[in-house]
Amino acid sequence: MPIIHKEVNNMFGDLTRVGSNFHAMQSWSNLKQVNGKIGQIQSRLSTGKRINSAEDDTSGYALSKHLESRVRGMSQALDNVGIAKNVLNIAEGGYQGQMSLLQTVKEKLTQAADGALSTAQRGAIGDQIDQLLTEVDDIRNDTKFNDMTLFKDSTAAAPNNRSMTFHVGEGNGDTLAVSFDNSNRRDVGEAASAAAADVADIDGVVGAAAGAAASVVTTAWSTLTATQAQTGISEVSVAIKNLAKSIQKLGDYNVRLSSKEESLSLAISNTEATRSRIEDADFAKEQMSMMKLQILQQTTVGSFTQSNAAPQVVLSLFR
Repeated sequence: MPIIHKEVNNMFGDLTRVGSNFHAMQSWSNLKQVNGKIGQIQSRLSTGKRINSAEDDTSGYALSKHLESRVRGMSQALDNVGIAKNVLNIAEGGYQGQMSLLQTVKEKLTQAADGALSTAQRGAIGDQIDQLLTEVDDIRNDTKFNDMTLFKDSTAAAPNNRSMTFHVGEGNGDTLAVSFDNSNRRDVGEAASAAAADVADIDGVVGAAAGAAASVVTTAWSTLTATQAQTGISEVSVAIKNLAKSIQKLGDYNVRLSSKEESLSLAISNTEATRSRIEDADFAKEQMSMMKLQILQQTTVGSFTQSNAAPQVVLSLFR
């Protein structure tokens, strides 16, 4: 009982001291806190983010920005993978064009090897083969991406295989190095070794020396013999085998890129989901909190009004 009596005396004492309206100040402080929380929720609802500044959640802000950087890096890497596949598809299209021409060359050499043909007829076939091989070189020179010839590195002292390194991840060392074989009529596709037996030099069939002028090569093919045609069948078979290896290599690169594409897509989705859970606002939760705070705002305003009116009771002491 004495404790209750003391509390009543303290409350009555605060009420009769009008120099400092303690209860009104307390209500005012509570009103400021409620208004601040309402403003924070309105900011979240307007931006869609739970964390709009580091003050809202310091550790959450740091974590969400780290995850955002990963997502953006992986998204760009995914675009890089798509570009890499486009480059490989362009190269494969060039190789496939050469393969189609080589199949026709072998067919024509098989026809020219037949002893039933005359010298003139065989020479006409040789002229056609020369034109087909010229087109093989044209494909080599015209297969480009971003003005870079894919089947040769023209920046080297002597044109050789083109190499490219694609950045396929968000990390510093996430790269994929590829090379495109320098495929032309004197060296078709990927040779098993540098030995003469493995290098497909189709013009060598008619005795055209390496580096011979185009006119000399054309003349040589126009005098194609049955024996040369028979030798040419074996040489073109080696060329087709070498070119098939080059195409297979591009296919292997594409398989790896498809795997990276799938992995990156999955990683982006899950990393973005984690970032969103940390940084983005839950609209249902925020709206529920807003309704609660709006009720508190109204009750706090009412309490503040009553607290301001309470000291007027002191005037009754002077009546």
